[in-house]
Amino acid sequence: MKTVEEYISYLESKGFLFAEDSIGFIYFGKQYTNAPDWLVNTCIEMTLKIQKRFDGSFYVSLLESLTTQKVKNREQAIQFAENKGLFS
Repeated sequence: MKTVEEYISYLESKGFLFAEDSIGFIYFGKQYTNAPDWLVNTCIEMTLKIQKRFDGSFYVSLLESLTTQKVKNREQAIQFAENKGLFS
């Protein structure tokens, strides 16, 4: 499992560059929701796939929803997003 910092570095090595404010949103959301790294990373991934770019407010909202729903793994997080119609 990658830390949030490692995951961001991984994405940047693949050519995706995060603006400074995006990094701020990522860590704000992590601290605000007290989410574990795996969930933060999953929300970053889903935000990029759904929005086709990093949208800080979408990411924080998604992270907040998933922590409120007490998802326990990546599969549950993806299922939640699919059930909400976010991938359509």
